[in-house]
Amino acid sequence: MLDECKALANETRLRVLEWLKDPDAHFPGRGDTADVGVCAGLIQQKAGTSASTMSAHLAVLQRAGFLSATRRGQWIYYRRDDARIRAFTEQLHRVL
Repeated sequence: MLDECKALANETRLRVLEWLKDPDAHFPGRGDTADVGVCAGLIQQKAGTSASTMSAHLAVLQRAGFLSATRRGQWIYYRRDDARIRAFTEQLHRVL
């Protein structure tokens, strides 16, 4: 549970989770990738960070179980794992 809390302790990571909750609203015109998620490059551009910084943020969220990643060629696409997020919030509610 500590890793999950640490993952949520950063404003940029929270925004990424918010954006990926409704990717069509936050990443319009992203093409035919609705089934795999949003390209890391688009997330990085929207956040206004360097690619390496965003890569680190996405890795933290993925390790915490909040994101899943799919590689297509040289690109990596990210989606929220809503079931995992829901399980975490339920656990947090029980503990607190």
